[in-house]
Amino acid sequence: MFSPLKKKMMLPVLALASVLTLYGCGKKEPEQKVAETPATSAGAAKIAEPLKIGFVYVGPVGDAGWTYAHDLGRRAVEAQFGDKVKTTFVPGVAEGADAERVFRDLAKQGNKLIFGTTFGYMEPMLKVAKEFPDVKFEHATGYKTAANMAIYDARTYEGAYLAGVIAGKMTKSNQLGVVASVAIPEVIRNINAYTLGAQSVNPKVVTRTVWINKWFDPGKEREGALALIGQGVDVLIQNTDSSAPLQAAQEKGVMGFGWDSDMSRYGPSAHLASAAVNWAPYYTKVVGSILNGSWQSGATWWGVKEGAIEMVAPNTSLPEDVKARLAERTAALKEGKLHPFQGPIIDQGGKTIVAAGAVMADQDLKKMNFFVKGVEGSIPQ
Repeated sequence: MFSPLKKKMMLPVLALASVLTLYGCGKKEPEQKVAETPATSAGAAKIAEPLKIGFVYVGPVGDAGWTYAHDLGRRAVEAQFGDKVKTTFVPGVAEGADAERVFRDLAKQGNKLIFGTTFGYMEPMLKVAKEFPDVKFEHATGYKTAANMAIYDARTYEGAYLAGVIAGKMTKSNQLGVVASVAIPEVIRNINAYTLGAQSVNPKVVTRTVWINKWFDPGKEREGALALIGQGVDVLIQNTDSSAPLQAAQEKGVMGFGWDSDMSRYGPSAHLASAAVNWAPYYTKVVGSILNGSWQSGATWWGVKEGAIEMVAPNTSLPEDVKARLAERTAALKEGKLHPFQGPIIDQGGKTIVAAGAVMADQDLKKMNFFVKGVEGSIPQ
């Protein structure tokens, strides 16, 4: 136990007393070496332990979409902060009781910052946050906060709008299709924004929607895409997590978009562009705030302006006027000169929801429960 002292038997008595103070009281010498900072007058100081960060994913990292995009953000955190952080992730966690168990386990394992990356994690995370007040929790796409739980989201509807601008110019049948996941305001917003973007350049456009009621199910996503193509749709987009709809578009010779990340490799000739979410700016900001002690609970909703939404990998064969229109609308969103939900906004029944010149407030966007004129079908209850 006192082997370090044996090596220092020739030290002066005063130094020996100091060592006895450090290693006495029955404590064992740590088995692992601890890196040390340069010695100071007070002696060598240990480097701070890395901040342990947990990420909980609803799908597999290889989904090529939503979860993959979040994991790119996690990797960006590691790249920026190096040995100041230690990240871990748990993929394929179902919404509900399973998520609660995972959040609790991560907190017990010493993670001081935990990200939950899907809407259905909100209540489980809120419950666990109350049990671990010294842990900071971040929930994606939710609406409830606590003293140690913040919420964050990306304005995916801005990417959907820009995709619609391209689709409206490229369609020949004037029929667009959306493979939709779950009927929550986020998904409804994206369907509406896609339609409004297309109508802004082609008023004849209509949008058909197929609901699969799941976030990630490549088989059902493919079936939905094929059903839409069978109805005459020639440009597809999805608000689901796999590349199956784009692959179906490639197979059937129609056009499509990637969603949440660059999916061009899954359907190179069909792929028009990908409406990608870049989580890196937000994740690095949050981690930095934890490290410097400035973290605060609250709500964050970033879009094109903040670099959180990007149209990536546009097809090189896009006509020049389409490329120019995309660049123009992207710049207008970035500068705050354009809002996808600027009036007049009219619903399926002909009712004016937003007057001409007015802009729908964020609080109304977050509870959107109607389809705009031009969207066919209904919203599941």
